[in-house]
Amino acid sequence: MQPHFTGISLITDDVPSLAAFYAALLDTHVEGGDPFARVAVPGAELSFFSSRGMESMVPGSAAAGTRGGLTLEFRVTEVDARHERLLAQGVPVLKPPTTQAWGRRSVWLRDPDGNIVNLYQDA
Repeated sequence: MQPHFTGISLITDDVPSLAAFYAALLDTHVEGGDPFARVAVPGAELSFFSSRGMESMVPGSAAAGTRGGLTLEFRVTEVDARHERLLAQGVPVLKPPTTQAWGRRSVWLRDPDGNIVNLYQDA
């Protein structure tokens, strides 16, 4: 059987805050809490695990990790409306909606841990 990608887990020092950020961003809800939480979106699951929990499960694993080293991409509808909502919520936007040559309209922001988030729609 070919492997099937089911999601990604972000390791963080503040599971509740990061999970709440993504739940609000993706119009969904948080399941779980500290040390493990998740938000479900069509096609995959985004989970959050505490640095303490990761270190206790796999000693030495959290020491080599860095925060803010990922770009997460989500296909959405109405990028421009989402951009306006982000600004109203005080979310710092890295790049306002822009249509790329390859046919995507994107808005870029950072999550509370510094990861880049690309919300895009097909142009």
